[in-house]
Amino acid sequence: MAQKQAPGASDATVGKAAAAADRFFYGGQAVIEGVMIRGRRFLCVAVRRPNGQLTALVTPLSRWATGAVRRIPLLRGTLVLAETLVLGMKALSYSANASLEGEEKEELGRWSIGIMLALSLAFAVVLFFLFPLWAVQLLDDAIGSDFLSNGLEGLIRLGLFLAYVWAIGLSREIRRVFAYHGAEHMTVKAYEAREPLAVATVRRYSTAHPRCGTAFLLVVMVIAILVFALLGRPSMLWRVLSRVILIPVIAGLAYEVIRFSGAHQGSLLVRLLMAPSLLLQALTTRRPDDGQIEVAIHAMETALAADEGRIPTDAGQPTAAPDVRPTPGAP
Repeated sequence: MAQKQAPGASDATVGKAAAAADRFFYGGQAVIEGVMIRGRRFLCVAVRRPNGQLTALVTPLSRWATGAVRRIPLLRGTLVLAETLVLGMKALSYSANASLEGEEKEELGRWSIGIMLALSLAFAVVLFFLFPLWAVQLLDDAIGSDFLSNGLEGLIRLGLFLAYVWAIGLSREIRRVFAYHGAEHMTVKAYEAREPLAVATVRRYSTAHPRCGTAFLLVVMVIAILVFALLGRPSMLWRVLSRVILIPVIAGLAYEVIRFSGAHQGSLLVRLLMAPSLLLQALTTRRPDDGQIEVAIHAMETALAADEGRIPTDAGQPTAAPDVRPTPGAP
């Protein structure tokens, strides 16, 4: 006998499914004396000026960053990687200017950003992909195993990555950026838990987040070992080309892993698999002070206000955002 369904139950189920499919994950990154939050349709950068004042800039996202392509599995991972690099460079340019005393300098133009991105990508590819390949190639004859050669290459790549992150963390300026990174994570976690965005509330959360860029890079390193192991050890030319050409594929796979883990944080298996990446974030985050948390909250609240149409935004142009923080004592 078929069980009767309560009136409206079907609609409620459909509504929940639609809400889950439409769920948007807010995220961001730390910048110089500030935090960037990427919203559904807008990018917000909040910065603490030397005089203590908070300032924020809201920029509409381009169609390529919000279109249908972003919903295509695997392909969206490559798109997100490219978007992160471009938006991150723009956010760093704004934060560097805003954090200076006196008159702001002219922000970087498209050509300048393009050149800096190209140089940064070239450095990363050479250091983390080609150098490990070259180092292992010198030992190929002694190793005598394709599997061991590819595994050793991956371990060298991972070791270089960890050493690089540890080394830049020795800088006092970078440690402040890492503290803002922690504040960004804590604020996003408080928002996702539907907690009020207040310093006292945000401070209760940890600085580690499963969707962190650090976690993404670690997953990239692991997936690269698996993918390159399937290729064996062809000629050196093909090995070099494969390390470059397959980066978008590896990034796409890594993004899907990170996205899945972020959506299933309650799963014991997911927590076990993501534990190494959360531990790694001890290198890239620091416990922030209250002022840094306040900046992260301001960035999140401004991004939410822009997405919800609660602040004026000039279509296609960056806009200085008004202070959207609630008045003390207001409900």
